[in-house]
Amino acid sequence: MATPADSQELAVKARRLYLETLLNGVPSAVQSVVRGANHLASQKADPATAYRLQNVALDLITPAPHWEVALAKSLMSGPTAPLVLRTLASLPEFSSSAAVPIGSAAGVLELPELTLVEDQTIETEILSSRLAQSLSDKAAWEFNDLSARVCSLERLDELNLTDLLRPQVVACAVVESWSGVGLPKSHWQSLEGIVHSAFGELIEEAYHEGNRWLLEQGVLPEIDLRPRIRRSDSGLVPPYFEGSANSQAGPTGSAGAGEFSNDTRVMTSMGGLPGAGVGRAQQGEAELQRLQALMAEQMPAFAPTAVTQPPHLLRQAISDAQAGLQERIVGADEGAPSMPLLLQDLQERKRALKQAASTPVERATIEIVALLFQSILTEDKIPAGLRVWFARLQMPVLRVAVSEPDFFATTDHPARRLIDRMGSCVMGFDVHSRTLGDALDIEIKRVVQVVEAYPDTGRRVFQTVLNEFEKFLQNYFQNENDATRKGVSLAQQVEQRETLAIQYTIELRKMLNEMPVQEGVRNFLFHVWADVLATVALRSGAASEVSRKTKLAAADLIWSVSAKVSREERAEVIRRLPPLLKTLREGMSEAGIAADRQDAQIKILNDALAAAFTAKSAAIAPDRLRQLTGRLEDLEELLPEAGEIEIDEAVVMDLSGHESHDLQVVSDGGATPTPAVLEWAADLQVGSWYMLELRGSIEPVQLAWQGMRKQLSLFVSQRGRGALFQKQRLAGYLQAGLLVPAQEESLTVRATRNALAKLDADPQRLLS
Repeated sequence: MATPADSQELAVKARRLYLETLLNGVPSAVQSVVRGANHLASQKADPATAYRLQNVALDLITPAPHWEVALAKSLMSGPTAPLVLRTLASLPEFSSSAAVPIGSAAGVLELPELTLVEDQTIETEILSSRLAQSLSDKAAWEFNDLSARVCSLERLDELNLTDLLRPQVVACAVVESWSGVGLPKSHWQSLEGIVHSAFGELIEEAYHEGNRWLLEQGVLPEIDLRPRIRRSDSGLVPPYFEGSANSQAGPTGSAGAGEFSNDTRVMTSMGGLPGAGVGRAQQGEAELQRLQALMAEQMPAFAPTAVTQPPHLLRQAISDAQAGLQERIVGADEGAPSMPLLLQDLQERKRALKQAASTPVERATIEIVALLFQSILTEDKIPAGLRVWFARLQMPVLRVAVSEPDFFATTDHPARRLIDRMGSCVMGFDVHSRTLGDALDIEIKRVVQVVEAYPDTGRRVFQTVLNEFEKFLQNYFQNENDATRKGVSLAQQVEQRETLAIQYTIELRKMLNEMPVQEGVRNFLFHVWADVLATVALRSGAASEVSRKTKLAAADLIWSVSAKVSREERAEVIRRLPPLLKTLREGMSEAGIAADRQDAQIKILNDALAAAFTAKSAAIAPDRLRQLTGRLEDLEELLPEAGEIEIDEAVVMDLSGHESHDLQVVSDGGATPTPAVLEWAADLQVGSWYMLELRGSIEPVQLAWQGMRKQLSLFVSQRGRGALFQKQRLAGYLQAGLLVPAQEESLTVRATRNALAKLDADPQRLLS
């Protein structure tokens, strides 16, 4: 038996290995940040953003080695305790103490007398708390294991708040060393996602090495973390999504039920919201890992990756239960059972299934699937008429879970993804006023019936209907949903026009690449007339006489502004000028260009004509002009492929010309997104619901359409009004917390969490 001295020596060696791993990895982490800054600087962006990111990358070159040295010293000495205490107090896991008066018997932290804190210190604490939260999310399991092992060796209930093992202390060291070498906070904010990723990998590796070594020494091979788990009584649903489904959000600055707090925006920018891209996926995986650990603890024979064939008796029992449910649940009509009766019926069938099971693992699987569906079927944001169809999926899911235990191993299992996708589309805000029986409801019923019809195909049938459901959604919002149909049509027109305008611009640039045309005329052709050509082509057809006239006007303009040295040429320009100006005016009006902007453009062209009359502009040879005219007439045949076109702010600076009563074009607002948030924006799925704060109002919206390569995204309110985002602006709204997922976690993740809560309270129900 190990003596206290032996235990203490093991703890010291584990701590030393942890610190050595951190110190050895600091150079790589710093270089990862430098490389990330260089990568950001090389990406396409608007001029202001590109300039700023280039400065960030350049400013990081010289201080980076000094930051590396300062961080190593800080890790070896440890940051001061007061900053650590303040940082910890700002984190969600310690926030509950805020309601307890400081100094009271129930208080968690005894702090000195309150004094004013400098703004710089507060900014540092905010950055530290964000980094600490990110490190905690990244390395939660490894940290919990190492903390439990070290505490057992040192006879501690928990680690000291200033212990270097805590991610919060490491975060303080990283932020303080950054500031200590003169790097500005603004540069940190530009690189925050990169810094979080680099040091998240470093601290996870350090925890892993400590755990690996202690396991080799035989320290706590099995860890029971249940006594250490803290839970919120209210779950994770934020207050602004609670209450009546019909409640209306007040305007910005009011105390409406739907209002976002500044805390919400900070959480979003931190990745604290479970919906924030990778964080949401990691949270779902973490819940499944907890579930696997619990099953393995209760049943050592459980193997989450083993594929087995359940015995005939259990297969028959599942088939009988499915047939019984089909008889009871005939649809969303008056004959369908009430939810309490349905849950009671499922409970009775669960007992029959357990009697047919031959192993503890099979009985546990039956129990867990029953708990998952109990949570799903009591979700009040799902219309009652559709909950019964979700109920009919329980037996097909059970059949898959029994034969393919990786259903409990990954959130990517097609059965889980199907339930989540259907749930995300129907869990809107105005569930009680929603009319049942539309095309979406019919499709969900069809999907369930197809799954039921192929009981022996395992995950394949779920994957097949999931693919079909995704294709259905594209058509549904475009053609069958009254609230979204008009908005999608408008958004598609915007995309077609912008894509075509960019195609025309690209080809015009090629045509004029080596032709002597004044800069003002070039800009007019690229930025104004290309949009006119696109508008006319869409409305009248590319082969129409109107479109041909519009293209020839470009050739006529180029000829008119070339040098005119003879009296005859000048007279010809004067003769042709009125109809040319009339065509230019009509084209700009057709494209929706305001009169004052038209006047400004005509003035630029008049200046070019004056230069031509004084022979200050270059002449264009007649044969080159004839060649240009011919290429303009056949312009559509020369255009690049639409799939290669990138619609972003670097090419199309202003889409506001597409504004209408039914469509808002979001061209401002938001924050500079991190790479992680850009990935999150690219992963948003059609049909999901969000809360959008835009132009003084907050309302629920549904993602109804995404264009080519998701360069444009349309969100539609329940009143049918659309908000159109370019992808960079969309990520900026997510970053700023102005666009927030309605559901913090997917339907199956929430169900898993609820099931775990019941299993933690009574683990024996798995085996009963």
